Formats: sequence, C-alpha cells, structure tokens
Amino acid sequence: MEMINAIGRRKASVARVYLLKGEGTITVNGKDFKDYFPQKHIQANLTDPFTTVEANNLYDLKITVAGGGYKGQSEAIRLGISRALIKLNEDFRSPLKAKKYLTRDARVVERKKYGKPKARKSFQFSKR
Repeated sequence: MEMINAIGRRKASVARVYLLKGEGTITVNGKDFKDYFPQKHIQANLTDPFTTVEANNLYDLKITVAGGGYKGQSEAIRLGISRALIKLNEDFRSPLKAKKYLTRDARVVERKKYGKPKARKSFQFSKR
C-alpha cells in the first residue's frame, strides 16, 4: 500500500493528511497528537473516524495543519482522515457519512463592514 493523502478544511484551518500502513502512530506537525492537542475531547476528533470503521492501530498518520485554532484544526484533520479512509476502502463511506464526518462545515467568520464596529453590530441609534 502506498501513501494516501487527503485534505480537510474547517474555518481558517487546512490539514493535509498522509495515511500509510503501520501501527497507529499519529504525528501532527512533527509532534505526537497527544502533545499537540492536550485536551481529551479534541484528541477524540482525530481517533473517531478509526473507531467508526473499526480500523484502530492499523495505519500511521502524518499530518500537517496550519491556520485557525485548535478546535478548527482538529475538525479539519477529522475531515482529512475520513476522506483518506474512503480513498483506501469505499465501504467505509456509509458509516462515516452517517456520523457526518464527510461533511465540510463551510461556516467561516463574516467580514467586518465599513461604518460598523463588527460584522453586523451597529452603533447606538440617536434620533436627535
């Protein structure tokens, strides 16, 4: 099996996921994923696609991620892992789709408009 790569995006984060046969090590930007993401609920985002398709400790992951915060980065990685698993085996599509791991969450920060302090907030209206 050669290296399979996929891209995941969320908010301002872009994750490139490289999946290859191995014993289950996950490295994010050169660090172990438990060091890169110290929170347990964020670490679960990375391992959930494998538990969904029951492929724990079968593949090594080398991930590079940039932009955004830690939650957006972890969700971008989750999408990338799910896409890579589908490239590996098309049968994984239905369980991953049922958990909505294949849906690109397109919500991003709305831009600030001129004449306003934020994107939608206005200054207090004064009639006189």
